Amino acid sequence: MDWDKLKAFYSVADAGSFTRAAEKLQLSQSAISRQISALEESLNVSLFHRHARGLILTEQGELLFENVQSIFRQLSLIEGQLLDSKTRAEGPLLITVPDLIGNLWLSPLIPIFQKENPEICLSVIMEDRVLNLGMREADAALRLYKPEQQDLIQKKLGEIKLVLCASQEYLKENPTPETAEKLNEHTLIGHPAEAPAPFAKPNWHFEAAGINPAGYRNALFINSMPAVLESVRQGCGIAALPEPIIKKNGLVTILQDSLSHVISLYFVYPEEHKKSKRIALLRDFLALQMAK
Repeated sequence: MDWDKLKAFYSVADAGSFTRAAEKLQLSQSAISRQISALEESLNVSLFHRHARGLILTEQGELLFENVQSIFRQLSLIEGQLLDSKTRAEGPLLITVPDLIGNLWLSPLIPIFQKENPEICLSVIMEDRVLNLGMREADAALRLYKPEQQDLIQKKLGEIKLVLCASQEYLKENPTPETAEKLNEHTLIGHPAEAPAPFAKPNWHFEAAGINPAGYRNALFINSMPAVLESVRQGCGIAALPEPIIKKNGLVTILQDSLSHVISLYFVYPEEHKKSKRIALLRDFLALQMAK
């Protein structure tokens, strides 16, 4: 069987659609569709039930997916072991990072890490969607919650305290709330329910104020932390941001002594990479930076 066609099949089956698979493989949707059709023709079976709402694997498709999944996982593992068998840490390293951490904390550190480790080619995916580390969708991850999978090694890097804040301009026009209940008199900026949550209870400040986000009309929902920061800076309302970001941008904290939310930051990677020099270098580097 053709490996390219198997890779296309695996990506489509894993993603559940031609569109998402095409984006991941950086191919056109029509090219992916042709590869799947050619694979089905060569095997003389149908691999997918095609519906208006998406794709469902046939019985034969399920069987092929299970075996291809195992094969690709073994190949990825061998590739990683070969890279890590070298004396020096070198080669590609792909990590996935929540938008909050990636844009507001990790971005300034990337040039420093690259300067210290020029032989490592670092790739960073900044999004809140959780990638499958076991299937090598990424080599490691930064996560804002403690993973429950037994086959993942986790190192707690530290804690991040989120505090409510607003711009000075906003508070000139709107009286500073002195209690959590007074927040319902303000525009609150939160995380949309339709987008993946970067951590548990991203709209905790709505809950603290006794507000149901779904029914609160005086609200703004954005799934990008840099955009939330900019909205606060422009006087759009009150949001929850990490303390260092608030100070750095000259924002005013609100109810800091009585209302806050602490989230933990973990560096996570698969058990089979416990001897990886590349991952160890990045893990220790980030732990050192977090401790500063």
